[in-house]
Amino acid sequence: MSVQTDAAAVRVAGETVLLLPEKALYWPAEKMLIVADIHFGKAAAFRALGVPVPRGTTTENLLGLDALIDAHGARHIVFLGDFLHARAAHASATQLAMLAWRERRSELQLTLVRGNHDRHAGDPAASLRIDLVDEPHALGPFAFCHHPDLPTEGYALAGHIHPVYVLATRFDALRLPCFVVGRERMILPSFGAFTGGHAIRPEAGDSIWVTSGEAVHCVR
Repeated sequence: MSVQTDAAAVRVAGETVLLLPEKALYWPAEKMLIVADIHFGKAAAFRALGVPVPRGTTTENLLGLDALIDAHGARHIVFLGDFLHARAAHASATQLAMLAWRERRSELQLTLVRGNHDRHAGDPAASLRIDLVDEPHALGPFAFCHHPDLPTEGYALAGHIHPVYVLATRFDALRLPCFVVGRERMILPSFGAFTGGHAIRPEAGDSIWVTSGEAVHCVR
């Protein structure tokens, strides 16, 4: 999988971070990749309920992580909640794929800030060697969260909303995943395949950075 390099550098909480076209955040000073709402096993959960949805989303998510790790030299991944979608995500095929990936990436530090889906799905398998923390998780000037409305002392990096922004003309409209960058918090787009999005209305002071998958652009 190729990685686009047309990221956007923004300055928040005294740190420069990169908004990546692949719907993730990179903190160069810490060699840290930050991912929101990957929802491993969502397709499997739908299939368990009898809904015919495509297979392969777990592989797509893992390949996406691999590409970003290799492109940026990440040593640590922080997942901002909703790592697993539901208990069906513990299905053997999903788990085997994740375990095989972890063996290939054994040097990586992984941290999961538990989200609402994680509480229902249960913690990931211990063999994945993921550090499990509750929100807000403080590190440097940042507070790593799942929910963006949580009171924090640091600048909050959060997910949960799966934000998209609608770019409209008289004749057509586009819904694009976006980063919502505010004075006290940033909301990341959902990284996971097959996760959908929620159209947001920016608050005062928010800037909106949309991603086409190839580049990130500020539209507000």
